[in-house]
Order: sequence, then structure tokens, then C-alpha cells
Amino acid sequence: MFFHQILRTDIGCAAYIVGSNDAGLAAVVDPRIDMVEEILDVLQREGLQLRYIVETHNHADHVSGHHQLAAATGATIAVSALAGAAYPHLPLRDGDELELGEVVLRAIHTPGHRPEHIVIAVIDRSRGPEPWLVLTGDTLFVGDVARPDLAIDGFEGAAALFDSLHQRLLQLPPGTLVFPGHVAGSLCGRVNNRMTGTTIGFEQRHNRALQIRDRAAFVRFMNENLPERPPNLARIVELNRGAEPPRIGSATPLAPARVRELQQAGAVLLDIRSPAAFAASHVPGAISVALDGGQFQNRVGLVVPPDRPLVLIVEREEEARLAVQMLAVIGYDQVIGYLAGGMPAWERAGYPYQTLALLTVQKLAEWLENEPLLQLVDVREPSEWVEGHIAGARHIPFYRLPNELASLDPTRPVVLVCGAGARSVLAGSLLQAHGFEHVWSVEGGMDAWRGAGYPVTRGAAVAV
Repeated sequence: MFFHQILRTDIGCAAYIVGSNDAGLAAVVDPRIDMVEEILDVLQREGLQLRYIVETHNHADHVSGHHQLAAATGATIAVSALAGAAYPHLPLRDGDELELGEVVLRAIHTPGHRPEHIVIAVIDRSRGPEPWLVLTGDTLFVGDVARPDLAIDGFEGAAALFDSLHQRLLQLPPGTLVFPGHVAGSLCGRVNNRMTGTTIGFEQRHNRALQIRDRAAFVRFMNENLPERPPNLARIVELNRGAEPPRIGSATPLAPARVRELQQAGAVLLDIRSPAAFAASHVPGAISVALDGGQFQNRVGLVVPPDRPLVLIVEREEEARLAVQMLAVIGYDQVIGYLAGGMPAWERAGYPYQTLALLTVQKLAEWLENEPLLQLVDVREPSEWVEGHIAGARHIPFYRLPNELASLDPTRPVVLVCGAGARSVLAGSLLQAHGFEHVWSVEGGMDAWRGAGYPVTRGAAVAV
């Protein structure tokens, strides 16, 4: 049997090529749109013909490459009969098998994360009749299980997931290898483990969610402290269901006058430079989401409207090309281009620009003593807030700020703090885009505050 795992750590995705070297046939499971060239290279190198492109479900976190692979190879797309796919496909039902010589892929219906979800048990008949491994998609991860609230009510989804895990997956032999659809970095679960594989038996003993044997308790547990749902999820699902191949934006250089014209016509300016570069000079109204740092796509999905044209602000052209690919993965296919020459060209053209003031933790400590009108806002996740925050701060995660503007006074100073400084600059860009003028971002965030020896307080996250 041939087996090859392809990883993308940006949002923690994994795809798999499985096949038979003897038969010269292969299938790919859950390919992302930016994996297509790599998959074709592997197939060519191994002398394998792609017969099937298998989707475990309609993905909500990334755009699939099944259209491109089918066009390039003539392979058949196989997906659950419940997926509502509008493209030509082979509908899979529970127990259906796909043959690749001595290798067999068996579909097992495992609703929970989504109603149509299937996992793929892989059998090598030259080895024996039992599954050698199972590709679990967004059902079972290493040390965790998938979130249940992205397609249906979270309590209904969790109940179905409990049954799928205990009545289907955990009935496989303990030695069955498990390869999930996600590792750390995904919004499809709370997985924080970068391990790329496990076994059914190990997860039975050590997976925290699988230790909860009571169905009602499991349902409650799975609906606690769920990550925010990015607003682009529904768009990604529809792209993945759709009859037409998804588009990819353009890394076309645009003159400052054209960028200004596009912004006035409604385009979003997405500044992907470092937080420090954004703070020093940026186009008024631009949103700061740094390309570097590991959370670019997740943060874009939380704060940038998915249906608006985008223009990128970059330091270098290669950043624009990379960003266009990364944005296509999460369904942002309306990138028109990037500001040619960056902010220096914008300033030379005589157009207005803004700065975002940075505040040291020493200055913040002084202001907290002497500035009674100060509004200190902690923009981190609830789990970070609970672990320690500055006394007197308000807790508003950065992605909720646009809905909480009325709770802040734009005439009083607003100081934003996060973990290390990137999210507070992002939050500052959102406030400035909504007309706030007296905004500061804390340099180094809570890391710098703690490092300087200043006190923190603990407590439950405040609902906003």
C-alpha cells in the first residue's frame, strides 16, 4: 500500500494520498486547493493514476481542490450522498467501498461535525481483512474531537458525534492507525496537538473527550468554550458544494490612485505588513492582519467581510502572491491586487495616512494610576483572559469589537492589549476604521506586562 500525508500548518489541515503501487492506482482524501500541484507531483513521481478524489464532508474552513484535480486527472469525485454536491460525483453511503487493487477504501457514516460526514477506513487485503488505518476527517483528532456547531445546533451535533465515536469509530480494532483531517491551528475543533497520527486504542485511553462516557455530559462538554465562528464559513461550504471551480484572486500591482478609487468604491484594504509597520504608517480605513505569525487566515476570517473586493497593502510583491493563495484557501477570491510601491508610494502621491500610537507597559502602568478616563480593553480570547489580565481592563475579543463600539467612548483614550502586540494593532485598525482617534496599542502585550513584573488578576471571562 502507498500512503502519503500532506500537511498545511497555517490552519492545521491534512490530506492523504492512498493507493496501490502494484495496481498503479490512488485516491486522495480531503485535498485543499493549494495542495493540487503537490498532489500531482507525488502521483507522477510514484507512477500512480488518480482514480478517486474523496471528500469526508463539505469543509467549512478551507476550499477544496477537488475541481482542479478532477479536471487535471479525470478522476471521479466521491462524496457523501447527503452532501448536496452540485458537481458530478459518486455518492457514497455507509459501507460503500472504493477499490484500488488490493487496497480498499470503506466509507463509514459518522455524523456530528456535519450531518454528511464520513470517515474512510483503509484496508490492505494483502495484509488482512481488517482496516489498517482510518482517515477520520473532522471527527476524531489526536487528543480531541471535532466541534459540533458549524452545521447544525451544537447540542444536536454533539449528540450525533457521541454516537458516531462510540458506536462506529471506537468499534474498530485498538491497533487501527488514525490520521485526522486537522492538527493544531484549526477552528474545526479545540485540538492543540501537532501530532499527525495516533491509534484508536491510544485515543480510547487518553483522549479527554472520549473519557466522558455519559452522552448528556459529553454534549455539555462539547458546547463549552467553543471558538468563535468565522463569518466566512457558510461561503466556504457553498464554494465546496458548488458546480463551478473556485476562483483565485490576483496579485496585480495597482497605482495609489487606483487603490484610492477602489477603496472609495467599497473595497477593503487589507494591510498584511508587520504590526510595527502598520503602526508607523497606514492608509486610513485599512485593516491590519499580519501575514506572519501563524494565524493570518483565521484572523482574516473573523474580521474581513468575505463578499467584498480586497486590495492588499504589502512590503514586497512576493508577500502579495503568497497572501492571494492563502486567502483563496479560505474563500476570499476577490483580491484585485496590491498597492504598488507600498506605503512610500502612497505617501509620495500625497494621499493621507494615519499612525497608530504604541504604548510601553511602563507608560501604561503610569496611565492607569493617573488617567481616570482611560479605557483599557483586553482583546484576547476568553481562555487567555481567565489565565490572567490587568485589573480594571474590559474584555472584548478583537473580533467582537465592531459590535461593541457603542460601549466605548470615542472621546476618551482607548488602550488595547493582547498577548504580544499583533491582535491589539488589529483591534486598533478596526477602531480607527470606525472613526476612533484616541487609540493606543500596548507594545509586547501581556507578555511584556508580565515580564516587567506588573501584577495580573484572574477571573472568569466577562460575556459581551
